[in-house]
Amino acid sequence: MDLGRVSFFLSLCALIVSVRAGDIVHDDDRAPKKPGCENDFILVKVQTWVDGKEDEEFVGVGARFGTTIVSKEKNANDSRLALSDPQDCCSTPKNKLAGDIIMVHRGHCKFTTKANIAEAAGASAVLIINDQNELYKMVCEPDETDLDIHIPAVMLPQNAGTSLEKMLSNGSSVSVQLYSPKRSVVDIAEVFLWLMAVGTILCASYWSASSAREALNEHERLLKDDLAEPPDSGSGGVVSISTTSAVLFVVVASCFLIILYKLMSSWFITLLVVLFCIGGAEGLQTCLVALLSRWFKSLAESYVKVPLVGAVSYLTLAVSPFCITFAALWGVYRDLHIAWIGQDVLGIALIITVIQIVRIPNLKVGTVLLSCSFLYDIFWVFVSKKLFHESVMIVVARGDKSGEDGIPMLLKIPRIFDPWGGYSIIGFGDILLPGLLVAFAIRYDWLAKKTLRAGYFLWVMIAYGLGLLVTYVALNLMDGHGQPALLYIVPFTLGTLLMLGKKRGELRVLWAKGEPARPCPHLHLHMSE
Repeated sequence: MDLGRVSFFLSLCALIVSVRAGDIVHDDDRAPKKPGCENDFILVKVQTWVDGKEDEEFVGVGARFGTTIVSKEKNANDSRLALSDPQDCCSTPKNKLAGDIIMVHRGHCKFTTKANIAEAAGASAVLIINDQNELYKMVCEPDETDLDIHIPAVMLPQNAGTSLEKMLSNGSSVSVQLYSPKRSVVDIAEVFLWLMAVGTILCASYWSASSAREALNEHERLLKDDLAEPPDSGSGGVVSISTTSAVLFVVVASCFLIILYKLMSSWFITLLVVLFCIGGAEGLQTCLVALLSRWFKSLAESYVKVPLVGAVSYLTLAVSPFCITFAALWGVYRDLHIAWIGQDVLGIALIITVIQIVRIPNLKVGTVLLSCSFLYDIFWVFVSKKLFHESVMIVVARGDKSGEDGIPMLLKIPRIFDPWGGYSIIGFGDILLPGLLVAFAIRYDWLAKKTLRAGYFLWVMIAYGLGLLVTYVALNLMDGHGQPALLYIVPFTLGTLLMLGKKRGELRVLWAKGEPARPCPHLHLHMSE
């Protein structure tokens, strides 16, 4: 990957640093609760039957007022659906209702007025059809007092209302069932996502340490061969972060996030998809070439000059068409239900490549980078709610107002046992940023020739796994609301490394130099002569 693009992809990858499972229970400080109007906003399944046969299922949102929706399907009664006459239900319906669920159109009077009139007419529930293909939170006016409503009210999007009206217009008998199933405490998708994140950091860290050790061995060999000016062993193809660039990185990432939030649209998501495909293809190519070069060494070491590119190995030329095609196919067919596999493959390859190329030179830089990222994560997930009335990070991660299923800089797995479906996701930044610290730890261990137990890598890796596990526990305790993963991961990983370094008396070396002192084989050779 060209070094000039690494910083850009690093910022792009680390934009989203939150874990999310998808909210089914919502609260809103802008819609204060009061007696008779204190329900949480919950998603509601609306299952339909046409002439006794199960048909389409729609998703709505429950109102702040009215009775709560049952959570279990077996406890939900299916009732006949009737269209209100008049359709807005702002006056008493002309049609008779005997426990029917009445469908009304939004507008001309308050939501609570519609619900009260529907209840007085004998309806068992009211479905209010929005005038847009979006869900809207139904709240109470500050001065309302007639809130003793004993039927549930559910808002449905306009396209769902159109479908239901079409069913009724055919003269068919339509019945519906309302229920809001609870999400399982733990889904197997979160286990696999945890394994993917930990496995990605393991692979990237070992590759980074292996490259550093090979460079060191080559450097020492050249010294032993008595070369006057051996090349710099640590600069080839590697970008070292400074404290200044660590701070600037968070500033740039924040600017990117604001741009995404303000310009979120289908065309902007498409632009991100193109950039992700480019980065993913390059990352996949880098990983495959490094892996296959062990078996096809001659192809990896044979080069051909390509116009506008320069010298390229034959192995790279052989692998590149596959990587480009893979990324392009994912970009074109990313809406398919199995497209998450391609997104994860490209994302993991990109993260591994960036961790292999970008390096933290010492613990001081690592502390600045992760501390700034820690504050960045908290600010854009929690504090931004006060400034923008919604969590900027969560809105961008979901891809709200874009018509797309979120941005591509995420690893995602379908929630297998979740009645609501959806995906469990983790932002690239939750893997990439701690991964840089883990890679630093294993490079130090290998250069210091430490055993696994006596080193830092094992304990920082365990700390990352525990930090991510705590993130998922917090996620489930918060009913699926997005969590800033670095809030938990940074104290675990960075704290572990700082405490171990202090305890072993190596914190000064870790903090300033970042690598152990080594005897010079060149001087040793001349002294022995």
